[in-house]
Amino acid sequence: MGKPVTYVVRDVPVINDVTIEDAINSGLDEVAEIISSGNSAPGTILNLYSDDFLHRFNNTDMIISKGQGNYEGLSNVNRSVFFLLKAKCNVIANNLQVRENDIVLKMIN
Repeated sequence: MGKPVTYVVRDVPVINDVTIEDAINSGLDEVAEIISSGNSAPGTILNLYSDDFLHRFNNTDMIISKGQGNYEGLSNVNRSVFFLLKAKCNVIANNLQVRENDIVLKMIN
């Protein structure tokens, strides 16, 4: 689409999350800027993240957040976020009004 892309990863492996090393080894650095979240929590808990991440999060045009843990941490933020995830449990599936194990793409304002 010809737009700059920033891909946020963890510095260390957390559950099955991609690290900076993984992203570079996959070639992702050829199509996106890769930055660290500055945190090792399994979801996105904004008050634990780096100032650089928070600045980018608050000032970017579009956010695509992958994973149920990020949905759990970001579904109530005061900005638009596109969530891409698998509803892995009944609680999240019910919250999203989908079936458990459904793959979901949902925008929250």
